[in-house]
Amino acid sequence: MQGAVVALLFNAFVWGLSWLPFRHLDQLGMAALWSTSGLYALSALALLAARPRALGDLCRSPGLWALTLASGLTNACFNWGVTVGEVVRVVLLFYLMPVWSMIGARWLLGETISAKGLLQVLLAISGAALVLWRPGMGLPLPSQLGDWLGLFGGMAFALTNLLLRKYAETPTASRALAMFLGGASLPAGLALALQPFGWVNPMPAWSLTWFWPLMLLTLAFAAANMALQYGAARLAARLTALVMLSELLFAVFSALALGGETLGVFTVIGATLILGATLWGLKDAQPEGKPT
Repeated sequence: MQGAVVALLFNAFVWGLSWLPFRHLDQLGMAALWSTSGLYALSALALLAARPRALGDLCRSPGLWALTLASGLTNACFNWGVTVGEVVRVVLLFYLMPVWSMIGARWLLGETISAKGLLQVLLAISGAALVLWRPGMGLPLPSQLGDWLGLFGGMAFALTNLLLRKYAETPTASRALAMFLGGASLPAGLALALQPFGWVNPMPAWSLTWFWPLMLLTLAFAAANMALQYGAARLAARLTALVMLSELLFAVFSALALGGETLGVFTVIGATLILGATLWGLKDAQPEGKPT
């Protein structure tokens, strides 16, 4: 059990500090959408080399195509968001994901929303309002591109998790390939669409200056993915989700220490409400059987 927890903490550490290499690559001319696409393209190629049948399984499973889009949107929004926005705000808004999961489960899986569930939603939304609010701004709505990306990224991540549950019987390799292809194609497509408007810089010319950092980031994400699979397979889902919340702590403290960001009183209170709603949801979740 201890090894599984350490593995999940490593995964959370990689994701929590991922804003640093994405910003470094951005400074080298490789915008976050391009680096995200390259990272997952390399991952997809490696998976196809190891499991070539995964592509055929994916083509025969139209339901997984929605997973491709949801996963691609998740990675595009989160990685772009922490590059251009305030890491603390982006990550906190991303972690409204349990709210969207509850709403999406009602629509996609037919699950009911209890009175406690509604209270958890209100608690999390109240926390988000405090995170977003600034003196004299009126309604606490997202005011920066990073805010919107964190919000939509959390929605897409919730949909990704729901689709993984819905299509849990499909081969593991085909689900992974769907997510990798989404991470490779959707950010690249979004970058191409936004490039004429000046929102995203063109793909830089080939250079070892950005290629080696991208390769190292790809290896780090691959190791984090393996650690997640190892840990999640040995712990109950509720405990896995609880340990993974450490990603939020890694992101916030690294942004304070290395990114020059600060925490206001309202942000601290809002973060507490969002975390409280998430932990409450984990506490009320049904116990899981022994993982396989």
